[in-house]
Amino acid sequence: MTMEHFDVLVVGAGLSGIGAAAHLRKQCPDRSFAILEGRERLGGTWDLFRYPGVRSDSDMYTLGYSFKPWEQPKAIADGASILKYIQDTAREHDLARHIRYGLQVKRASWSTADAAWTVEAERAGTNETVRLRCNFLFMCSGYYRYDAGHLPHFEGRERFGGRIVHPQFWPEDLDYANKRVLIIGSGATAVTLLPEMAKTAAHVTMLQRSPTWMVARPSEDALANRLRRWLPAKAAYAMTRWKRVLLGMYFFSLCQRKPEKVKSLLLGGVRAYLGPDYDVARHFTPHYKPWDQRLCLVPDGDFFLAIRRKKASVVTDQIDCFTETGLMLKSGEELPADLVVTATGLELKVLGGLQLSVDGQPVDLAQTVSYKAMMYSGVPNLAVSMGYTNASWTLKSDLSCEYVCRLLNHMRDQGQRQCTPTLTDASMPREPWSDFTSGYVQRAAHLFPKRGTVAPWKLKQNYIHDLLTLRYGKVDDGAMVFSSPTVRRNAQPATVA
Repeated sequence: MTMEHFDVLVVGAGLSGIGAAAHLRKQCPDRSFAILEGRERLGGTWDLFRYPGVRSDSDMYTLGYSFKPWEQPKAIADGASILKYIQDTAREHDLARHIRYGLQVKRASWSTADAAWTVEAERAGTNETVRLRCNFLFMCSGYYRYDAGHLPHFEGRERFGGRIVHPQFWPEDLDYANKRVLIIGSGATAVTLLPEMAKTAAHVTMLQRSPTWMVARPSEDALANRLRRWLPAKAAYAMTRWKRVLLGMYFFSLCQRKPEKVKSLLLGGVRAYLGPDYDVARHFTPHYKPWDQRLCLVPDGDFFLAIRRKKASVVTDQIDCFTETGLMLKSGEELPADLVVTATGLELKVLGGLQLSVDGQPVDLAQTVSYKAMMYSGVPNLAVSMGYTNASWTLKSDLSCEYVCRLLNHMRDQGQRQCTPTLTDASMPREPWSDFTSGYVQRAAHLFPKRGTVAPWKLKQNYIHDLLTLRYGKVDDGAMVFSSPTVRRNAQPATVA
């Protein structure tokens, strides 16, 4: 049976996938493409997560697309506003007709003889296998499991008489008004949940094993809002975006060069909210340096204000076990609760768990080396959209999309069908894909591709470097090997529209 064939298949209809498709429409209008989405709605993370107060942890001037200005007053946006932004982008670029919903991509097999990927997806609810072919596969499926969050083993969990929920699967019927809420965890999700739930709960307690670095910032960018009144939307957006990029890069550099100074600044900010008598040393002084893990953003200081108003509190301890009425801690203290929220993090997943093979040989991605942080050594015609760990996701995702379009156009112009990142120096040292010490990163580090120590295999985590490399650098850089294998035509090409 003839399979449907596309020039490009985009996997994922979230922030990255919709951005990728918009770039394809603009920069590669002669290419056919489809977007495969495992769920029944677009939006990815911003449709999946429905917990109270869900919001961005980065400003929307950098989390937004380079080509679509963010025009809302709040720079730190709520989840519903971000979802609408993605939906508006899809509508403006006429992308809805390209999306195939309910298709969970499971396997992809590359054939050099055909210069094509055969992609197998399972239709949600029926397990029917759907096969499609493409010349280029663009993975925009994110980096974590949508069907499961990280949940450590808690002794005695079954004894607890209240309700236990994970933020990734927030029940629509959950009523926590006037209830004692206990949040386990101290990452971005917990920091978002606490002030929102504290508005109606009897009390909210955040239990953490160890503190996280936090920084309070205004939820609105006053200069950006003024610029929008004075200048055209695109000009105002571009200026604000660059301001945010440069400030972010400066702060990250400062964290690397003068960590003690940054620690002092961050702790001073916490004390300004909580007062001199609060035990900041115990509850807000991490054992690691700033930006060894992501900082938690506290818009308008809402997290600290909830504590100051006695609507919430922080406990630093370890769990011994659940009891019928709450949690027993290692210190012997018992924390009563009616509702426990396990904000214990994500389960990372490489390429959404996709099984790859090249010319019949399985690919172990953990043995590959990342090329420009978006392709893999020895794997032809495949790219992945990944964001930064030290800046907004979309800054890197946008550049990756631009580079894929440049690559596709270069192959068309040169009459080439295959591009393969090729590592010729087998002796080059290989390093873990990330330096981050966060638990969710370390748990999955062994699954991810490695990085090298020299370009283009070295991961810089630097927007300006990547801008110069991906937008303006050579596509034919010596490490990318182009070829034009003889192609067997046995698939029905899709129509470009």
